[in-house]
Amino acid sequence: MKDLVSIITPCYNSAEFIEETIQSVLNQTYDNWEWLITDDLSKDNTVEIIRKYDDPRIKLQVLEKNSGAGNARNNSLERATGRYIAFLDSDDFWYPEYLETMTDYMQENNVELVYCNYSRCNEQLQPVLKDFMADKVVTFSNLLKTCRLAPVSTMYDTKRVGKFLFPIKSKREDHVMWLNLLKVIPEGMPINKTLAKYRMRENSVSRKKKNIIKDQYLVYKDFMGFSTVKSFYYTANWAINGFLKYSKIFN
Repeated sequence: MKDLVSIITPCYNSAEFIEETIQSVLNQTYDNWEWLITDDLSKDNTVEIIRKYDDPRIKLQVLEKNSGAGNARNNSLERATGRYIAFLDSDDFWYPEYLETMTDYMQENNVELVYCNYSRCNEQLQPVLKDFMADKVVTFSNLLKTCRLAPVSTMYDTKRVGKFLFPIKSKREDHVMWLNLLKVIPEGMPINKTLAKYRMRENSVSRKKKNIIKDQYLVYKDFMGFSTVKSFYYTANWAINGFLKYSKIFN
C-alpha cells in the first residue's frame, strides 16, 4: 500500500490562482494524499473556491486571525497524519507525476529528503528564467550559503525525521526550517527532473532581495546562533548566490 502524503498549503487572497493549483493536485498519478489547506483569513473568495471541490482528501481550515504564512503552514503541519510532507503554495503548480516520482525515489534510495527541478514562471505560468536545477546534494553547510530548497519542489519523510515546524518570528521561515532539518540528517538528495512550476509574482516578498537582507542576517545571528562576523559572512554569500539564482544574465 502506498504511504500517505500530507500536502501543506497556506493561502491568503489566492482566488486568482488557486484553481490551477487545486487541479494540479487532483491530477496527480499518486492518489494517496491528504491536503491540509490553511486559509489565513482571506479577504477575497479563496475559501469559496476551495469549498467547491467535493473531495474528502481536501481539508480546509480558516484561521480566525491573520497571522502569516509560517503560522498557517504550522497549522497544516499539526493536522498532518501522512508519512511524507510535501509543500505547495496556493499559487504554485505540480506536474502530474510529482508525488509519485518523489515518493518512489525516497523509498528506492532510502533517503529522508529529496528535491527536484522547478520552472520559474510569471503569473501566467510561462517560464521567465531557466529551470532551477536540482543538481547538488544539499547539506547543512552548503544550505547556509544559498537556499536550494523550495517548498514547491521538496519533500521529507516524517517517519525518519519527525515533523519540522516553521519559526513564526522569522520572515525567512522556510530557510530556517530547512536548516534545522539538515542539522539532523546528513543530506538531501536531488532529482534532476522538472516536476513543478513556481510563480514569480511581482509583489512576492521573496523577490525583494534588498528588503530582506536584514531578515536573512537574522537567520544566522538569531536562529543559528552565529557570531556577528560569521552571520555577515553567510549573509554576503546568500546575497551573491541570490543574485546569480535570479539573474537572467547568469541563468
